[in-house]
Amino acid sequence: MKIALMNEFSQAEKNPVVLAELQHVANNGGHTVFNVGMNGPEDHRLTYIHLGIMASLLLNARAVDFVVSGCGTGQGSLMSLNAYPGVTCGYCIDPSDAYLFAQINNGNALALPFAKGFGWGAELNMRYIFEKAFGSDRGQGYPPERKASQVENAGILNDIKRWVAKDYLEALKSIDSALVKTAVSGERFQECFFAYCQDEAIERFVREVIANN
Repeated sequence: MKIALMNEFSQAEKNPVVLAELQHVANNGGHTVFNVGMNGPEDHRLTYIHLGIMASLLLNARAVDFVVSGCGTGQGSLMSLNAYPGVTCGYCIDPSDAYLFAQINNGNALALPFAKGFGWGAELNMRYIFEKAFGSDRGQGYPPERKASQVENAGILNDIKRWVAKDYLEALKSIDSALVKTAVSGERFQECFFAYCQDEAIERFVREVIANN
């Protein structure tokens, strides 16, 4: 699995801690991590608004399989990511949240609080969250005997999101181009996106955004 981690400006200093725990778990599970957001306060500035754009591009272009995002409370990232078709983001504050989201909802993104409740032992909580999110087969149901209905409902929710949303590229083109350009201008984001993008139309759109001043 290819996993993208993205931090915004308010919690950028937490990136090395979160990245280390995510990489520890990912390495044990044979996953690859791409650190596509801010890696410190002086890095390319992003808000949780930009994280939603970035996550939607990476997931809809199938450049990555999963996105780990966050902000101070995690709520802004949650709302920003869930604004887009092709993104199903869960809110996660402890390992049981991560496990239940993986087994019942089987989405493709998490939003974590990186300030609220981020105290002594926070790095352990991060590690245990990632172990539950990525340490076993997903979509197995909880309790297991409810798997069939839970898988069905998760699929219906994804269908509803497609039905009520605009065409993804048309939606992107309607967003303020300055927001999109900021979202796609980070060097590490571009490395991940262009190396693994599997959608020619989305890739062409991103290249056009970057080329336009």
